[in-house]
Amino acid sequence: MSALFALNKYLWRYRYRLLIGAFFVISANFFKVLQPRVIRQALDVVFENLRFYSLFNGFENQQLLVNELGSALLLFALLVIALALMMGFFMYWMRQTIIYMSRLIERDLRNDIFAHYERLTPAFYKRRNTGDLMSRIAEDVSKVRMYVGPVMMYSVNLLFLFVFVLSSMLRVSPQLTLYSLLPLPVLSVSIYYVSSIINRRSERIQQQLGRLNSIAQEVYSGIRVVKAYVRERFFVAFFGDQSEKYRSHAMGLVRVNAFFRPLIILLNGLSIVITVYAGARAVIAGQISPGHVAEFVLYVSMLTWPVTAIGWVASTIQQAAASQKRINEILDIRPDIINEVEDPHPLRGDIAFRDVTFRYPDTGIVALENVSFELKAGQKMAIVGQTGSGKSTLAELLERMYELTSGSIEVDGKDLREHDLYNLRRNIGYAPQDVFLFSDTVANNIRFGKPDATEEEIENYARKAAVYQDVLHLPKGFETQVGERGVTLSGGQKQRISLARALIKKPRILLLDDSLSAVDSETEKAIQQHLREEMAGKTVIIITHRIFSLLSFDKIIVLAQGKIVEQGTHAELLTRGGYYADMYRRQVQAAQSGESLSEQPET
Repeated sequence: MSALFALNKYLWRYRYRLLIGAFFVISANFFKVLQPRVIRQALDVVFENLRFYSLFNGFENQQLLVNELGSALLLFALLVIALALMMGFFMYWMRQTIIYMSRLIERDLRNDIFAHYERLTPAFYKRRNTGDLMSRIAEDVSKVRMYVGPVMMYSVNLLFLFVFVLSSMLRVSPQLTLYSLLPLPVLSVSIYYVSSIINRRSERIQQQLGRLNSIAQEVYSGIRVVKAYVRERFFVAFFGDQSEKYRSHAMGLVRVNAFFRPLIILLNGLSIVITVYAGARAVIAGQISPGHVAEFVLYVSMLTWPVTAIGWVASTIQQAAASQKRINEILDIRPDIINEVEDPHPLRGDIAFRDVTFRYPDTGIVALENVSFELKAGQKMAIVGQTGSGKSTLAELLERMYELTSGSIEVDGKDLREHDLYNLRRNIGYAPQDVFLFSDTVANNIRFGKPDATEEEIENYARKAAVYQDVLHLPKGFETQVGERGVTLSGGQKQRISLARALIKKPRILLLDDSLSAVDSETEKAIQQHLREEMAGKTVIIITHRIFSLLSFDKIIVLAQGKIVEQGTHAELLTRGGYYADMYRRQVQAAQSGESLSEQPET
């Protein structure tokens, strides 16, 4: 249960609710334990009056005795009902406080996990399956909630009920109490042994559930690829195999519980038999009254459900411990990048890469090696190169998605690590190569770049991204739902919406990572016209596979295998006759032959 210690901070946060709940538990059990005493007194009155009844046989006072006995029993019955009502009242509030507290803890824990997910870097998500992460924040948190809610309530209830019952039993007869509780040691050993089995099997169940979620999430996200390659049957069979593994693990836990619960009921029934037998002998010996035997039987019966629930409590605790262990594994991961500065001042836009080398931590691949360049505020730079040359990595490093292996990146003359991380990213407009749209409206996807943007601003930047007319032709215009990851839109439409999202931020630094690769030549020219206006006064880095004829750049660098192999202006690079000049020559030839530039293969 050591994994569950992480929940102590939440229990402390809601300690007053827990204490009030414990008070209601004590009160409910206090009135519950009084009921057997009243019933014992009622039975003793009945047995005592039965002896007197036989003595008055044939006398008129016999009927009077019956009437008085009936009145006494009615009072006892009303007292039992009153005690039951009081017990029910406090049990209601017991659940209202403890169970409600567990829902608050569930909310807080889920929020903390979600917030922690957002603090982790992209490198973390490359190592983890989305389905497994979703399983931890959903199913695992729900199982933990059962521990801080029902389990804690039943445990506290069992504790105080056992104390009250045991003290009442000892007051009547210590010897009969000892006989009644003889099966408890066997029960304790059984719980200890079975709980360890439940813990191991619960952990395997949760791991397999996370795998099922991962498979389902990947298939749903890539359903078009699955259908295109006619792999439906394969995934149905594969998912069925994994579901069978889950069923097998779950049935193993069911078999343990199926053995455990009847064992508890058997031991509890044995306690009642021993109580009746030993109690009868004590009555014959004149040590206790028959009412005391009935009181003991009621006490043992009171313990039936709580003691029977020990099996469920033990099983649930072990499942919660297994789930919390999985949650702790995530919460114990420290983010690779931590924001240690708070400085909301706007940036000028000076950028300097100084001998930057970056090696991906998981694969060991060197993406950039000794890359150096400088851009003054307001300057424009294009980055060209073959696929896998490190162009996108350069953009991600500038956004500080990863930490450098060596070298330094400076913005406004200050090392990137000395900047307020969130302020840095707020000043950068980034249109990534891998476009991601939320399952929301077109307007809200553009508004994501500026949450307080007006409808006029959204429409204006949709025009600048040359997507305005496309949006008007959608069923509901800007209020059209784009589907998961923008599945209802074409690749070019998604790219232009992503571009509008970056532009609407009005950033000091603009990063466009191959953001026009899926648009036709005419649309590209329209976008370039608008970009010339938007780029004014901004520091701009455009990563591309094509040369933008309508845009002028202060600097162009060519990357190959993570290194800068060419650097200069457009004219300078053409005179050198290298990679850039060859790319320009082929692009001009394609344009002259009337072939759309957008159809050119990536170099």
